Amino acid sequence: MSLQEIKTRITAAEAAADRPAGSVTLIAVSKVQPNDRVAAVLDEGQRCFGENRVQEALGKWPDFAETYTDLDLHLIGPLQTNKARQAMELFNAIHTVDRPKLAKTLARLAQELGKCPDLFIQINTGAEPQKAGILPAEADDFIAECRTLDLPVKGLMCIPPVDEVAAKHFTMLAEMATRNGLDGLSMGMSSDFEQAIAHGATHVRVGSAIFGARAYAQA
Repeated sequence: MSLQEIKTRITAAEAAADRPAGSVTLIAVSKVQPNDRVAAVLDEGQRCFGENRVQEALGKWPDFAETYTDLDLHLIGPLQTNKARQAMELFNAIHTVDRPKLAKTLARLAQELGKCPDLFIQINTGAEPQKAGILPAEADDFIAECRTLDLPVKGLMCIPPVDEVAAKHFTMLAEMATRNGLDGLSMGMSSDFEQAIAHGATHVRVGSAIFGARAYAQA
């Protein structure tokens, strides 16, 4: 599927939800994609990309930034505290703030650097033990804690369980955001981004539908 087809579907989903055109940001998930595929999508005009790992992004985006000066890079994978400084210097947004230790590290670095990316708090809406994220019952307190640290929390992020209906998790996240006065909702991927838009998503993370299947290295 082409980038333009995805954009057309996003526009249609916005209209179906009675939302303004352009109210949803498409994050093209470029993790583990070869540079030639990324370059092709850049040449089509896409500038907002998502990466899962800081090290992979550092090996990819500084070179592209020499040609494309208006990149909008989002970290959508887990962030180790020892990579936080590099992440804050590279990314425009971090979608995976998921624990107090990381929040405190980001707050300290924000003071040192004099800047901070936009932040999204990852919520483990399915309470899955193997998945990162703040549990729903603890979300309000954690959001308040991040605010006391003067962190620029723009919204919430979730990855619904693969074996459950995504819509109920999108609804939960939207209600949580509204309750806490947050506008940003990072939710929805290649298989369900239109549902996410119907439930208020402001950022959708689409990878394989744009780039094709990921070419993971063989062990």
